[in-house]
Amino acid sequence: MAERPPTRSLVTRVLFAVLAILFLGGLLVAGSMWLNGQTAVRRAYDQILLGAANDIAESIRILGGRPVADLPVSAFELLAQAPEDRIYYRVRGPEGEFITGLDAEMQIDGPARRGDAPVYFDARLNGEAARFIRVNRRFAERDFSGLVEIVVGQTLRARTAMMTDLMLNAILPMALAGLALVLVAWMVIRRALRPLEAITQGLSERDPHDLTPILPDRLPQELQVMIGAMNRFMGRLSDQFEGTRNLISDTAHQLRTPVAAIRVHAETAIIEPDGPARSRAMDRLLSRTRSLGTLLDQLLNRALVLHRSDSVPRAPVDLRDVALEIMERDDQGVLAPAVDLRLEIGEEPVMVRADAFSLQEAGRNLLGNAVAHGVPPVVIGAERRGAEAILWVRDQGPGPDQKILARLGERFNRNADSREGSNGIGLSIVQSVARAFGGAVEMTRDEKGFRAAIVLPTGGEGT
Repeated sequence: MAERPPTRSLVTRVLFAVLAILFLGGLLVAGSMWLNGQTAVRRAYDQILLGAANDIAESIRILGGRPVADLPVSAFELLAQAPEDRIYYRVRGPEGEFITGLDAEMQIDGPARRGDAPVYFDARLNGEAARFIRVNRRFAERDFSGLVEIVVGQTLRARTAMMTDLMLNAILPMALAGLALVLVAWMVIRRALRPLEAITQGLSERDPHDLTPILPDRLPQELQVMIGAMNRFMGRLSDQFEGTRNLISDTAHQLRTPVAAIRVHAETAIIEPDGPARSRAMDRLLSRTRSLGTLLDQLLNRALVLHRSDSVPRAPVDLRDVALEIMERDDQGVLAPAVDLRLEIGEEPVMVRADAFSLQEAGRNLLGNAVAHGVPPVVIGAERRGAEAILWVRDQGPGPDQKILARLGERFNRNADSREGSNGIGLSIVQSVARAFGGAVEMTRDEKGFRAAIVLPTGGEGT
C-alpha cells in the first residue's frame, strides 16, 4: 500500500497561498511595467528620430532647380544619444532619385505613403532590427515643385538597454518588497494561529472524560464559531455518556430486586410440596417474571429513545398519526383488555418536527400509565393550541396529588399508591422525548379528569 504524502501544516498552506498571490501580483505588475516602459522608451527614441529627420528636412535647399541637402550637425547630435546604435538616413527627390544618404542601394521604403504626416515603421538594418521614420517636405517654387522624402533610422540597442535598466530598477525593489511581505505574512500567520495552538494544547491536556465547554473568551470570531460547534458536539457526547451511565445505573438498580424476588419464589416453589403454597409461589414467580419483562422493555426503549433523539434526523410528523398508530397497535388491549380506550383527533393536521418512533414510545408510556393508574375510559388524542402541538392522554380519575405530581418523571419515583412494577421510567422517557424536541410535559386536572400531555412547538408541513 502506497504511503500517503505528509500533510502540510496550516501555516505552510497559508504561506504558499500568500506566495502565490504575491507571485501572480508581481507578474501582473511586471507585465504592466514592461508594456508601459516599452511605450515610454519607444516614444522617447521616436522623438529623437523625428527631431533628426526634421533637422535634415529643414536643411534642404533648392539650387539650380535641384534639391540639395546640407546635413546639419544637430541631426547627428540627436542620433548620437544612442552611441551603440547603427544609424541610417536617406534623402530622395520627387521621382525617387537619390539625393544623399549612407547607402544608395539599400531599399528601406516602409509602408505606402499616406499624405505628408510623419510615418514610423520597423524594418531590418543590415540584418538587425531597427526603427525608422519617414518625413516628407513639399516644395512649390518657380524652378522646382514636388516632395522630398527623408528616411532616418537606428537600431534598437539603446532602446533595449534602457528597457532593461527600467525593468531592473523597478523589479529589484519590488522583489525586496515581496520578500519583506512574505516575512511579515509569516509572522502575522504565526501570531494569528497562536489561539488555535493554545486550543490544541488545552484539548490534548484534558482528561478524556472532561466534556465541559471550552471558554471562547478573547478568541477571534472565526475560532469562536469553531469552538461553539465543538462545544455543541461535546454537549451531545456528554448527553450520550450520561444516558449510557443512567442506563447502566437503572439496569443495576432495577434488576436487583426483581431478580432476587424471582430467585426466592423459584426456591419456594422447589421446596414446597404440591399444594396451595406451591401454587401461590408459582403465581408470584409468573407475576415477577412479567414485571421484569416490562422493566427490561422500558429500559431498552429509554436507551433507544435517547439515542434516536440525538442521531435521527427530524422530519415532519402529524401527531394524529402518532395517536392513531398507538391505538392500532393496541398494546394496552393485550395487558388490560377490560379498559375502555378511545381516540379523539380532529380534521386539521397537528404537525411537529420530530422522530415519529420516539413520539410513539412516549405516547405509549403515557397511555400505559393512564391504564395502570387511572380511571376508565382512557382517551388519547392530538390537537393544536396556538403555536403548540399537543399529544395527550386523559382518564376520568383525579390523578396523583400535587406533591407526587411535582416529582413525576423522575427515575425510580415510586409512592405508596404505586403498583408493583411501577418504577418511574415510563414518564422519564416521556420527559426525555419532550425535552429532545423542544417541548415539555404538561399535567392538568379539569372537570373531565386528569390529562398528561406532551407539548411541542408546531413545525413541518401543513403548519
